[in-house]
Amino acid sequence: MHGVADRIWQRRWLAVLGIFILMTSALAADEGAQRAQWLAQLRQHAQPLHQQARDYDRLLDSIGDARVVMLGEATHGSAEFFQERARISQRLIAEKGFTAVILEAGWAPTLRLNAYVQGASEASAPQVLQGFRLFPRWTWRHPDFAAFVEALRVHNTGLPAHQERVRLYGMDIYETPQAVDDVLDYLQVAAPAELPRARRDYRCFAPYRSPERDPSLYGRDLLRGWMPNCARRVAARHRQMAALQARQPSARGNEAMMSARAVVGAEAYYRLLYAEGALASWNARERFLAESIELALARHAKVLVWAHNTHQGDARASLQGESGELSIGQLMRERLGEQAVFLLGLTTHSGTVRAASGWATRDRIKTLRPAQRDSWPGLFHEMGLPAFLIDFRSDPALAAAFDQSWPDRAIGVNYFPHDEQRSHYLPLKISRTYDAVIHIDVTQAVQVPE
Repeated sequence: MHGVADRIWQRRWLAVLGIFILMTSALAADEGAQRAQWLAQLRQHAQPLHQQARDYDRLLDSIGDARVVMLGEATHGSAEFFQERARISQRLIAEKGFTAVILEAGWAPTLRLNAYVQGASEASAPQVLQGFRLFPRWTWRHPDFAAFVEALRVHNTGLPAHQERVRLYGMDIYETPQAVDDVLDYLQVAAPAELPRARRDYRCFAPYRSPERDPSLYGRDLLRGWMPNCARRVAARHRQMAALQARQPSARGNEAMMSARAVVGAEAYYRLLYAEGALASWNARERFLAESIELALARHAKVLVWAHNTHQGDARASLQGESGELSIGQLMRERLGEQAVFLLGLTTHSGTVRAASGWATRDRIKTLRPAQRDSWPGLFHEMGLPAFLIDFRSDPALAAAFDQSWPDRAIGVNYFPHDEQRSHYLPLKISRTYDAVIHIDVTQAVQVPE
């Protein structure tokens, strides 16, 4: 009986295996046909980039009258992303009247950078960039970004006296010690009687001033009961700074008030990170970043935003949104309307990248593994072009063809090449996530002076 039963079981198993093989083969054939279709459409619609002056004519036409143009990056440490964003930004400033560039950087250290591009500082751009002192400082302290800063200064210097200068803003929560110092420095001049109280309000961040004691540790120490909760104090300080600015309005007072706001955002982010987890803290930060952009829009008709793809894309079209994460690209589309916001993603296939191996660890140049074949950058690599632009907004039929979920690669301040699949890939519908994409097939790490 056992022999008969074994033979029956074997036949059933072979039948199931045969069905599985047929289904797998059919699925592979479908995927192969889809890939071939995508490549055919890319070859028809992609615009090669040649490092020429008119490379981005079509892109500027597609941007049209958008008030917010959000320029992404697949990594924080690839030189070509900074170079291309600079080329696009300079044309948008010169030809479409953009007057603000908002960075995924701390508010306080960017104040000195803005003063430089306004011509109010005689230091050099590399010297001013030394103001980014805390991790991940290397994302801005390199020659490619310094060249863009110099170009903005030259542009502003050449403008007639009556014309609005381009300004630089930091929209992020990082560099908390500098934000605290900016508030205290202002009060020392404008309202010295408030100084002792302000120092007490910010006492919770006093232990985290050295590079070895990152401000994010406030959240950990608060959870362990080692530090007092200072949410009420820093929020009250921000309100008092706003009241002082209302009584004594000035550009310097507004800067200090915004520094106080940055401290409020940082305290909430670090507290939520440890108390409620990554999702709550991520969304708190995205809302803060979106509000930062809206505050800039109150002053400027059109703004540019430089940040990572995971912030700039529309999270609703990716695994981010499915898991509950927001993005500033999504929030700006929701608040301003899709035609007022243009989302541009940048991708790469291989090369090198500057990144760390953990928060507040040393950055290094790492070899960028070739993008996995079944991913958007893997598909783009098969085009065989050094760089190209694909514009979905101006071609609804093309956008519909690419409205399918496939993995994309995202590398932030950390890169784990041996754990790429889990750490750096997320599925997204690329033509919904972005209005256009620039692919640069081989990119090199930013070079940071020692």
